[in-house]
Amino acid sequence: MAWIVLVFSGLLETVWAIALDRSAGFSRPLPSLVFVGSLVASMAGLAYALRDIPVGTGYVVWVGIGAVGTALVGMLALHEPATLPRIGCLLLVVAGVVGLKIFH
Repeated sequence: MAWIVLVFSGLLETVWAIALDRSAGFSRPLPSLVFVGSLVASMAGLAYALRDIPVGTGYVVWVGIGAVGTALVGMLALHEPATLPRIGCLLLVVAGVVGLKIFH
């Protein structure tokens, strides 16, 4: 159960990162509220997961999911560059996260 919560919390990290960008410095109410709600839920899920998962592994997996998710949303929906080097680096992050899960 802790791993499922951790993955969901990592996905919520993507939500709050995108909402933070869309809030325009907290000048737009709806994205600002989405940011706060998803941030709190993401942190709560991380805290829950860390009861059963070592902090080093849990934190890196959480950040990795959030970072890769945010970069993918940026490339697929926000017209950020999707160059081969960027994609390659994201694959390296995924490989590291998977490795930490496997060798947990």
